[in-house]
Amino acid sequence: MTVPDTSFGQKKKATKKKVNTKKKTTKVTNVEPPVEPPVTPVAANIELPIPKFDSSKRPTSAVENSLIKDKTPLEYEYLRQDDQLYKQVIWRNINVKEKMNQPFGYENVEENGDQRLIYILMNAIQNGGVVPFGGLNDRFTTPMTIAEISQMLVGTPYVIKVHNWTKDPTGSDPDAIMDSTIMDEFNPASIETFQIKEEVIFDKESSRLHFRILGIAPMKKSSIADANGNYQEFPIFWLYYPELRPTLAKYEAYNPRNFANRMSWEEVFESRYFSSYITKSTLNNPQNKTIAGMVSDPLLRLVEGENVKEAIFNFEQGQWSY
Repeated sequence: MTVPDTSFGQKKKATKKKVNTKKKTTKVTNVEPPVEPPVTPVAANIELPIPKFDSSKRPTSAVENSLIKDKTPLEYEYLRQDDQLYKQVIWRNINVKEKMNQPFGYENVEENGDQRLIYILMNAIQNGGVVPFGGLNDRFTTPMTIAEISQMLVGTPYVIKVHNWTKDPTGSDPDAIMDSTIMDEFNPASIETFQIKEEVIFDKESSRLHFRILGIAPMKKSSIADANGNYQEFPIFWLYYPELRPTLAKYEAYNPRNFANRMSWEEVFESRYFSSYITKSTLNNPQNKTIAGMVSDPLLRLVEGENVKEAIFNFEQGQWSY
């Protein structure tokens, strides 16, 4: 009886040792770090295509312009919902090529960078002061990243094979080939139109019409023509205008008549110093269509936009008694 008991005890010890070995193996497997996907170095360094500029080492003006540095947006008059007698939502397009809109494409570099409006908007995004939203709708629902905006403007980076002249200065080695990442250049002249979304409100307390801009979007032409051979424009991104106002107050717009009497970009929009045409409104539009979706003739579209302006003007004038 003693011998069988001894052999049985040895078997139990061997079984316990085998179980302990399995536990150790399981524990080591659980602490292994997960395999992470490789990081693409090109996407990590993507920035908006804003041209670099050198700051002046000496004053560039005989008079110190400190007013624009301390400028803040104009305060809005408070509008109560009970005093809102009339409201329409309007979408307008601002064409940079029109004579009155020449400041939008002013090609000059000053101490705060390039003065074209598209670069002012991109600087506001790059510095983190304004959040860009996707152009699929104008309700500011989907924030965009800098990489997505850069892809919309210049496309995605691509890699080509080039000769490594540092390794092979003579060009005799056919194996001296390396990869080079190429990024297309951004052409600011391709942005010919800016779209703004605004509300037109008649306030019975102040007895006047208020224009409140909600958003602004640079437009880009599609690369594919429609059935009529026209290239439609679509928003690249939307910026919420109330968030953009502090940035616009720091930039001065071009004044062709008197360079000393320049307004800030925020004053340009608030004072309505631009030419535009209406592309969509909520006036008599139950289908929520653009004017282009209802009228095919481009000339009649402008007439329809003027009819919207006249209808709003007549309502305002109808509130007065003479």
